[in-house]
Amino acid sequence: MYAALRSIGSYIPENILTNQDLEKMVDTSDEWIVKRTGIKERRIANDDEVTSDLGYKAALKAIDRADININEIDMVICATLSPDYLTMPSTAAMISKKLGITNVMAFDISAACTGFVYLLSLAKSFIESGAKKNILIIGAEKISSVVDYEDRTTCILFGDGAGAAVIGATEDKNEAIIDVLASADGNYGDLLITPGCGSKNPIREDNVKDKLQYMKMSGNEVFKVAVKTLTNDVIEILEKNKIDASEVDMFIPHQANYRIVEAVRTKLNFPLEKTALTVSKYGNTSSASIPMAMNDLYEEGKIKKGDLMLLDAFGGGFTWGSALIRFAGKNF
Repeated sequence: MYAALRSIGSYIPENILTNQDLEKMVDTSDEWIVKRTGIKERRIANDDEVTSDLGYKAALKAIDRADININEIDMVICATLSPDYLTMPSTAAMISKKLGITNVMAFDISAACTGFVYLLSLAKSFIESGAKKNILIIGAEKISSVVDYEDRTTCILFGDGAGAAVIGATEDKNEAIIDVLASADGNYGDLLITPGCGSKNPIREDNVKDKLQYMKMSGNEVFKVAVKTLTNDVIEILEKNKIDASEVDMFIPHQANYRIVEAVRTKLNFPLEKTALTVSKYGNTSSASIPMAMNDLYEEGKIKKGDLMLLDAFGGGFTWGSALIRFAGKNF
């Protein structure tokens, strides 16, 4: 039994936060943001929208495109760094509730921007073991809820959104997810961190006053490690599976920063026309980044049944991962 990517879907919030908007909030400029990150705008969820709302809307699209009944979903997993609730219930449980799914295993994972690749690894393992047949995976983020809009090092980068996919069982090896590599190194944890609201820095007045509930990042250090790690990760998965880069139909890296994507693409000689680039319009949407980019490509007709996709991600933790996947869904 193999695991196949049966569908992709995403939800993009309507509200747009432009660089010009940010110029009025912090000491920055459109020119500086575009030059340093490639980002021109990002989407922001409504005040009354929570992460599970975004994930639910993306999931509906993915389930519909997979041509299965909601009752056939036998597991729901959500990757997020901005859950509905601090500890419980899980965002996956809330998405399941909104979908009308009950009595099915549902849980969250925390792997920051590598979350979707981690989800693929989990889903692949559960299906290949025979334990599950149709797994709904969701990367959903309302990062605006954990961003300090007085901190120009982070607020210019992040946006909200969600992406979802259905991973189903198949006996056809040609449809299978070929391989997923994922790893982590906590020694770099302090370079990209949300320091407050956990057991280390509990919710207390002094910690809130110090804004420990918001994301903190050491940008230059993260950039250096990200480029090296992403490049090495792609080389490793291609060599392991004896696949040449020229055989890849679409390279879909995590959309953190145009400079990072371009550095990795150039080092690996991926053509620009075969590289997903959505960072300019969505910013960094963490675990939702790759499925949102994949959905855009799918709806533009740039991903078709049988196409080979190479995914590559890097995030806080540090976490990183890559995946080689054949698209096994129907054409758009």
